[in-house]
Amino acid sequence: MSEIIYKKTQVLKAPIEKVFKTITEIENFPKWNPTTPVTRKISSGEPRQGSEFEMKVRGFGMVKQTLDEFEQNKQVMIVPHIKMLGGGHRFIFKKLGENETRVNHEMIMIPKGIFKLFSPMMKKMGEKNVNALADCLEKYLEKK
Repeated sequence: MSEIIYKKTQVLKAPIEKVFKTITEIENFPKWNPTTPVTRKISSGEPRQGSEFEMKVRGFGMVKQTLDEFEQNKQVMIVPHIKMLGGGHRFIFKKLGENETRVNHEMIMIPKGIFKLFSPMMKKMGEKNVNALADCLEKYLEKK
């Protein structure tokens, strides 16, 4: 089973706390990310390790997801629960200044079963998804 990984780094003009909160409050994705029009929070309380939610994923419908690798203002991974596809979107945060945060994105895709046939196309799909999310995140956090 081979992993397909796409990485992107971006620097945002926003405090690390605001960037982390924007990423981990999944129920608010539709407010800033038009590629994710529908989300639903399942877990109660503040986002934390193991928090569950559903997100509408093009081609899959509503997909249950969890927050993993949760370290406040440092790192989190959004992990979808799809039988044919493992992996997730890891975010690694670094404070560069009071109003500047570096975000390292890692889209990890592990195709399973018949999805292995789509491996050649998956890196491009991951690249497109990460770039779209990063662009929306920047526009939302840096709007005047």
